[in-house]
Amino acid sequence: MPLHSHPSSAVTCVKLLLTCTPCGLFPAVRQIYCCAGFLSLTGQLHQVNADLLGWWLCERQLPSGGLNGRPEKLPDVCYSWWVLASLKIIGRIHWIDKAKLRSFILACQDEETGGFADRPGDMVDPFHTLFGIAGLSLLGDEQIKPVNPVLCMPEDVLQRVRLQPDILS
Repeated sequence: MPLHSHPSSAVTCVKLLLTCTPCGLFPAVRQIYCCAGFLSLTGQLHQVNADLLGWWLCERQLPSGGLNGRPEKLPDVCYSWWVLASLKIIGRIHWIDKAKLRSFILACQDEETGGFADRPGDMVDPFHTLFGIAGLSLLGDEQIKPVNPVLCMPEDVLQRVRLQPDILS
């Protein structure tokens, strides 16, 4: 059964995102990403208050340039993906300080292995390496193939299989 035939699921995601207020009652960034991705895949992105959601996502950027998932948390390279992908999906990626974020991501890279850690000086792992590289792709790094923000897959692969989720402009 296609995703479009489950309107109650889309309504649930929209309600979750619509309950977001400037009072800090947003869910964690990972849940926002999942809801935004689902709404993209079901053609319901038009129901999101992209400006309010974009503002809250940009508030996740800390003085270090890194991003956190919720207020009062430390920056983590994986949020480079969750936040940037969400911003890209809702058409607000240009609101983030890309240069500062790029510097933070690269500071998390291990010079010997090339992998990425959650924060500078910590142990690298595949999870943070994937999302660090995907984040750099969304920042426009020309050495990395473009990655789709909804599916975290290379755009050229999705074009070959003719799959292109909705993204707001």
